Amino acid sequence: MNSRFSLAIHVLCLLAMQPEERMTSGFLAMSIGTNPVVIRRLMAKLREAELVTSKGAAGGGWMLARPAAKISLTSVRSALEDEVAMRMHKEQPHPACPVGQGVHQALSLVYGQVDTAIDRALAQVSVADVLADALAKVAK
Repeated sequence: MNSRFSLAIHVLCLLAMQPEERMTSGFLAMSIGTNPVVIRRLMAKLREAELVTSKGAAGGGWMLARPAAKISLTSVRSALEDEVAMRMHKEQPHPACPVGQGVHQALSLVYGQVDTAIDRALAQVSVADVLADALAKVAK
């Protein structure tokens, strides 16, 4: 997974703090320290996955589409589509390399098991859980 996953969780936690209020891309970007365009691209994917809703024009912005406790981290990972834990190298091995002829297949099995384990772990954690933990750490 890359930084878009943690960015998405950060945004969802911000929205969860005030679930009845819409937040603009500009506000979210300022809070996180990035560009509003980055936020809009990310939010488009989260909206497609029905994790957030948006409203344009005056009074517009982003809101959670459902309670934070009902948004698992697995659903966030799935919303980002291309998020996989590990990627195979793209280079083609030399045809005479005995390892190169089977390493992609061998690693594909391992990588699949890693992705399954990650999804199982992420399914146990909601956005509300992350928010509560983050706020507890700040309170200490």
